[in-house]
Amino acid sequence: MTPSRRENNGEAEAPFQSLTPDAALERLRSSMQGLETEEAARRLAREGPNSLPRPRKRGPVAIILRQFANPLVVLLIAAASVSLLIEEPADALFIGAVLLFNALVGAFQEWKAERSAEALDHYLGTIARVRRPSDSGHTLIRQPASQLVPGDVVEVEGGDAVPADIRLLFAQILAADESLLTGESEPTSKDTQHQSATECGLADQWGMIFAGSTIDRGRAVGLVTATGAKTAIGGISKSLHSPDLSDPPLVVRVRHFTRRLSILSLLAVSAIGFAAYSRGTALEEVFVTAVALAVAAIPEGLPIAITVALSIASRRMVARHVIVRSLPAVEGLGACTLIASDKTGTLTQNKLTVVQLFSPLDGSWDSAIDIDTSSPGKARLLEAACLCNDAEIGPNGPVGDSVDCAFLMAARRSGLERAKMALEHPRLAEIPYEPAKRFQATLHDDAKGGYLACVKGAAETVLPLCANSSEEMLQLAASWAAEGLRVIAVAQGQVPREALEKGEPPQNLKFLGFAGISDPLRPDAPLAVQRCQQAGIEVRLVTGDHPKTALAVASDLGIAQHPSQVITGTELHEAGEGAAALIARAQVFARVEPMQKLQIVETLRETGHFVAVTGDGVNDAPALRAANVGVAMGQAGTDVARAAADLIITDDNFASIVNGIEEGRIAYNNVRRVTLLLLATGFGEIVLFLLTLVANLPLPLFAVQLLWLNLVTNGIQDIALAFERSDRDVLKQKPRPPEEALFDGRMAEQVLLAGLYMGVATFFVFQQAIAQGWSDAEARTTALLMMVLFENVQALNSRSERVSILRLPLRDNPVLISSILLALGLHLASAWIPGLGSTLGIVQPTWYMIVSVLPLALGLVVVMELYKCLRGRIL
Repeated sequence: MTPSRRENNGEAEAPFQSLTPDAALERLRSSMQGLETEEAARRLAREGPNSLPRPRKRGPVAIILRQFANPLVVLLIAAASVSLLIEEPADALFIGAVLLFNALVGAFQEWKAERSAEALDHYLGTIARVRRPSDSGHTLIRQPASQLVPGDVVEVEGGDAVPADIRLLFAQILAADESLLTGESEPTSKDTQHQSATECGLADQWGMIFAGSTIDRGRAVGLVTATGAKTAIGGISKSLHSPDLSDPPLVVRVRHFTRRLSILSLLAVSAIGFAAYSRGTALEEVFVTAVALAVAAIPEGLPIAITVALSIASRRMVARHVIVRSLPAVEGLGACTLIASDKTGTLTQNKLTVVQLFSPLDGSWDSAIDIDTSSPGKARLLEAACLCNDAEIGPNGPVGDSVDCAFLMAARRSGLERAKMALEHPRLAEIPYEPAKRFQATLHDDAKGGYLACVKGAAETVLPLCANSSEEMLQLAASWAAEGLRVIAVAQGQVPREALEKGEPPQNLKFLGFAGISDPLRPDAPLAVQRCQQAGIEVRLVTGDHPKTALAVASDLGIAQHPSQVITGTELHEAGEGAAALIARAQVFARVEPMQKLQIVETLRETGHFVAVTGDGVNDAPALRAANVGVAMGQAGTDVARAAADLIITDDNFASIVNGIEEGRIAYNNVRRVTLLLLATGFGEIVLFLLTLVANLPLPLFAVQLLWLNLVTNGIQDIALAFERSDRDVLKQKPRPPEEALFDGRMAEQVLLAGLYMGVATFFVFQQAIAQGWSDAEARTTALLMMVLFENVQALNSRSERVSILRLPLRDNPVLISSILLALGLHLASAWIPGLGSTLGIVQPTWYMIVSVLPLALGLVVVMELYKCLRGRIL
């Protein structure tokens, strides 16, 4: 049984593809004007939301248990078991408490990640254009596709994701990509004809379009026949828009690095354990301490900490109008060297207004008609532009393509009404606008009994179709374009009924004139471009507009100043193998077709650029996928473009892309900060143990002390560093190379220097305490206090690898400052908390202990400040 077939009182109803459009409307008690709002609400309450069943979520217990699926955690459990066997229940209880605490923290982070994914999935939900009855026939509204019900009448066009299973009522040159459902790679042509066969596969139902597919080209009006789990895709139960939850490449690289480092650390820990056992330390104590040292020294939590840092950055981006569909995009933005940007709506306000008209029907060809002055020529031009138009004026203003909306509003200001024109000249056929063709054509009944064709589009496309065109008219269009206006040519003529059947424009038309449309720059666009240039990021304009319009806009933005910096799509096509050289030098690409945009992106990547590209149409999807970072528009973007992109700009503003780049660079720097902290402190602990074994001294720290140290320092500070925002000049630095290693020479120097200082200084304190006759408990208390201070001081040092911490205001990261104070307070209070001090094996610290270790702890600041100063001068 096909998904379009229904059951009624035990008898199978005919599937919708076998019904005529009128019969389908009758079955669902609907009309071409759509359902009344109240009826739609009743059906929504009865049918439920138009959404697929979500996979069953993991419960809280399952999420917590997942945190124990780690080899080092298993070793800690073994260590706790050994502590029980040797009758040290306090140690076992403490190890268990640490494990549970870490599991709860990890589970909380995982829960937040799932919540973020759900919020993203909700944002990416399809918006449907739905008809509702009105006095003038119907009104088109935009609403979440999740609110669709059977009987709704919707409109779709190229680039839209099909929001439900739909019986076509009207279709114009329609084709749908149904590869997800049928496996067919080629788009399937669709029409409104019903089929006599009651049983046929999805690929053969030409009168139906299905949820899970996308509109490849054309436009249509359709009747929703099934929603949610009752759709064809509901039977497959596969989500279309699941965000990419795979680990970012940076996390994968760090995980591999951590594994190699873990092997070295395990070898060092094994050597320490063997030496301790050879010296006479009890085997049980050696095992428990070695496990704890391994957990403290191996940066096993680094991949998780990096993922958290990237997640925090993605949440920050949301506040700056950037939705991150995949964490790799956060990392990638920091390496961006070039942005290939659209013009309309991204660098401009997308508030198109007809500001100037020219009609050869009103005297001299070179006289422009003021938009507010009535004239016969203007009236004919606007009438044709409104007939060749798919926008509508709803209760909240015009809805549809921005150029179409501009013409409707110009006509309304002139006293012309689209509804009256449509009644006098009903539309019979059309050729929808496509970027590659640069025109739209419609066919209408003429009151005189013939057929009227209306065409609008680019001047160089429309003028050759007209019998009354001239070279002077092209020159006029070019002069308007040089002023930054978008020039639309409009033509009209009597044609035969079959004129548009082959998808080619009609010939021998009458040129009615030009419309000059203004789209002002966004006020913050020039500054945003300037910020990019200061950051070493090139901005190149890629547009379908006239080359002179593109140059005028690029000049105002500071992107290009000379015509030699502009390359057209025609020149790229004619250049053949030499196109790469043209692309490399051009700053502006005008009259570019969608596949040429893909060629531009691929060529720029081959020259070594890390490319971010913007797009909003279905034809932009290949370029968005080919770019290092694809950026789709959240408001004007089609569903296909948004699904192909890595980032979505919710306000369609170029400045938001720059904000995203800034956050991406900060995020990468925060990842380095976290890495530096964990590696330096882990190395310092290993140095401490090696020195005490060489000196034949007792173990400086017990297993529970190491776990406590890891809990109150690294366990808090690595997350706190992810909130760092001290990179005030991050957009004044050149982009980092994409292949740059996270653990580079500079970081290795700092890890070795800081780790050696911490290990040697703590050994010195421990050795002196033993030499002065202090008890082992007092010596370990002092050593533990020393390491707690060191690791918190190193968190401050890690705020910047180059800038002095004296120049970094503490207010820039209140989370870090609060976490340091919390860690120090917890540790100092632990000796006075009943039971905790004895479990940790420490005594109440004296003022002498604190005063004796504090200068050495602050000495770490001096050492790292000297390093930053000297390295800055040498290199």
